[in-house]
Amino acid sequence: MDVLSAIKERRSIRKFSSKPVEKEKLNKVLEAGRLAPSARNTQPWRFIVVDDKELIQRLYHASQDQHQVLEAPIALVVCTEGLNRTMMCGQPSHTVDASIALSFMMLEAQEQGLGTCWLGMFDPNMVRAILDIPEDVMVMAITPLGYAEEIPEHRSRKSIDDIVYYNGYK
Repeated sequence: MDVLSAIKERRSIRKFSSKPVEKEKLNKVLEAGRLAPSARNTQPWRFIVVDDKELIQRLYHASQDQHQVLEAPIALVVCTEGLNRTMMCGQPSHTVDASIALSFMMLEAQEQGLGTCWLGMFDPNMVRAILDIPEDVMVMAITPLGYAEEIPEHRSRKSIDDIVYYNGYK
């Protein structure tokens, strides 16, 4: 599969089967995150693979009882270190870097036939307590990871003419 095909086919999966994720597929997803670019090559991301059912149950509650967390066999928690650096453009580099890494991981998951769903609705302090994450590390996102039980229909996208400008914002 080429990258654009993976992008076109990827969906936010909210219904997962209980089929376990093979270790080699998980490792490829993690490798995609490891290889992602980062500002000044700082690589501030840290990935926590959660496959313990009790911890997943607790993450489910920390993520406002979003059922996909409970259904998927794995929850990936993306964290960032280096919280004190802002890029010249005004953006905090750690969140940009971790977002890129998670995006790469989600595309590799698609390539491996796995589903994901980027979750930003969770209590970071609860997640921090559940997984013993230090105070100076930011919990940036959670994604369930597993085989899709149901794949949603394609949602409409804006046309390229609505979002692309040349030589200025017009």
